[in-house]
Formats: sequence, structure tokens, C-alpha cells
Amino acid sequence: MNINESMEFINSYSKSGGKITDLSRAENLMKLIGNPEKKLKFVHVAGTNGKGSTVEYISNALIFSGYKTGQFTSPYILRYNDRIRINGTEIDDDTLCGICSIIKEKIDDKPYSQFEITMAVALLWYVHEKCDIVVLECGIGGLLDCTNVIPSPLLSVITSISLDHTDILGDTVEKIALQKAGIIKENSAVILSIDNKRNIKYLVEKVAKEKNSEFITPDNNNFKYRGIETNGTFTYKDRNYKTSMLGFHQPMNALTAIEACEYLRKKGFEIPDENIKKSIENTQVKARIQYIDGNPPVIVDGGHNPEGVYQLHCAIGIMNKLVYAVMGMVDSKDYPECMYYIARCSKVMFTVDGFAPNAVPAEKLAEISRKGGTHTGVYHSLGEAVAKAKEYALLNDGIVVVCGSLYLASEYLNTIGK
Repeated sequence: MNINESMEFINSYSKSGGKITDLSRAENLMKLIGNPEKKLKFVHVAGTNGKGSTVEYISNALIFSGYKTGQFTSPYILRYNDRIRINGTEIDDDTLCGICSIIKEKIDDKPYSQFEITMAVALLWYVHEKCDIVVLECGIGGLLDCTNVIPSPLLSVITSISLDHTDILGDTVEKIALQKAGIIKENSAVILSIDNKRNIKYLVEKVAKEKNSEFITPDNNNFKYRGIETNGTFTYKDRNYKTSMLGFHQPMNALTAIEACEYLRKKGFEIPDENIKKSIENTQVKARIQYIDGNPPVIVDGGHNPEGVYQLHCAIGIMNKLVYAVMGMVDSKDYPECMYYIARCSKVMFTVDGFAPNAVPAEKLAEISRKGGTHTGVYHSLGEAVAKAKEYALLNDGIVVVCGSLYLASEYLNTIGK
């Protein structure tokens, strides 16, 4: 198979596959390809927001410490391959094609999802390359996510939990938390991010006790954030750190990663303090409040639920710059509330559609923005919207913010951002 045939094979499966009520379909797929999940060690990461950043903080600390580390993330940003990496290097096309050929020969006719096939590719590669450890990010939820077919991991990690994918996971934060807590395995351990509310902590801790798993959360008494004038700088357990990514939520993700690394030490991994610090200071993730220096500067963010967009709102609100926002969203998200957050801190907003089949019409987004009193322009081309936003920003020493959807962020980074 060549790369076109391989992608055709992967895309022949739908994004969600057939309806699932348990993990039997994913378990069957693993059995057909030789159960690679039983030959690897995992850190399993779930959550609504912060998963990607936390995966990278943990992974980079391991990589800097000399461990061959598999990284599985979702979704891809620039191209399909970038969601499957070892030590930061994505799977190459020839290897991807070879593994797709193997899977195609072994697979049956069950209605697998693209994500299940992608996980199969990744796990086979990690086994072949003899990875020391894999940091595995859930797709959606946890309990019924196909990544949950793995045996008891070294550690489960749950980041910030809020409302998203409510049609699948439930219409309350508590229901969603129980889905995320589904990754906690018997006689293991789980770390919960410090920025979850008390009721979420109670639910996750309860599940951990039922599974006889150790429950860990960062110690708030040992955490000190230095304030907005030194964005990203914090002290934890008498050590100083500074994140290179923007947003107050990044220290929260970093705390989770610090605790994860400290727990992995108990499991025999030698991760020096200086490598944890190095990871936090150097890790950057595309489309996570990504700052691109230039004239004018541009921030690209793929946050697409109210909590994620609120973090962007807070980050750009302290920059003391006029904001010219280019915003587009898909109709499966809570776009009115997300629009509200960004409109509040924008001088001018440019709404855009056409970047995804289910993009909300730009006119509809503009109507919401104008109700909030923000001057808004309507565009059906991302390139045209960004060009106009940059024109305004240049005239007024402002900053351009491209946000609202990972699809939109990906299009910007793959085209204009290049």
C-alpha cells in the first residue's frame, strides 16, 4: 500500500464507527492484530481540556530522561501522522503504509472507527520500536473510549473536566466525570488535576477507592502562582517553574505532570527534577493558545468548548493589546457562549465559515457577536478574514487571534501560518 491507499483504507471507516455499549469491538481488533496493548507500559490521560498539554509535559520529561516514549494524541493538527509519535518524531509514511497493510490483512468486517484503526497502527509501531513507555491520550470520554482496552496502566491521569460532547458523555459535569473516571483500573493509581471542582474530586476519588487505586491530586498548599505580570511562572514544592505556553491553565497542567513524574519514579523511572523543569519550560503544543511572533503577532487556538475558550479569553485579556479576532465554530459546540467570551475582549471580530462541513454560518456567529456590542465582519474565506484582521491590527498595534475550532486552527497553520 502507498500513502494514498493507506489513507483511503483509514478513511473508509467512519469517525465514530458503529454504536458501542462496551469495549468488545476494540478488544476484538486488538486480538486480531496480536494484542500489542499487552506488550507496553502506559500512562493513560483523559479529561475535557488540558489533555494534549499534559501529555507533552509528561512525555518530554521522560524523553529528556532517556526513555523511548510513544505519544498518542487526538486529533491531528497539521497532518494525520502527527498524532502518532515516538520521542516527538511522527510516524513516517513508509512505516504507516506497512502497518496499514498488516492490519488490512488481519481485520474482519466489524464497523470499526477511524480512531480505533489509528490506535491499532500506533500500538503496533510502539511495540515494533520497543518503546519503554507510551503516554496515551483518550479520544472522547474514557469508560467506552477504545484506548481503555489497555490493561492496568502505570498511571491514569485526569485533567480538567467540563461540559463537552454532551450528546455522547452526558449533559452534566458529574456524568462526564464518571465517564472520564472510567479509565481508572484496579490496583493502579490516578492523578486528578487541581483545577477541578470539589464535586468532581469527590466522584473521581470515590471511583478510585472502589478500584483499590491510589488517588493523587496536586497539593494546593504547596503551589504559588506569581501573578499575571509573570505569566506562567509558579512555585511548587519549593521549586520554581515557568511555562512557555500561555494561559493560567498551563501551570495547572504542569502541576499534574509534575505529580505524574514523581509517581513514575516510584515505578522505577529515573526522572531528575531538572528534566521535569526543562520539559515545563520548553514544551509547546500547536493550536493551544499558540503565540506566533510577527507583524502583527498572531495567536492560534483550537479551544472549542466554553471552558477552553474562557482560558483563551483570560490569556488575551491581560495582554494590553487591541484584539482583532477571527472566529469560526462548528454546530456541535456551545458556540453562543464561546462567542460571548471572545467578543467581550475583541475590538473587532471577523466571523468565518467554510472550514468544516458543519461550520456555523458566519452570519449567525456575527449576529451573536453584534448583540454583545462588538463590531463584526462576515467572511466565507479564512484567508480573507485573516488578511483584514491583520490590516486592522497593523494600523492599531494590535494582535490577531484565530480561534473557535481545531479545524479552523489546523487550516490556518497548514496554509496561512506556513
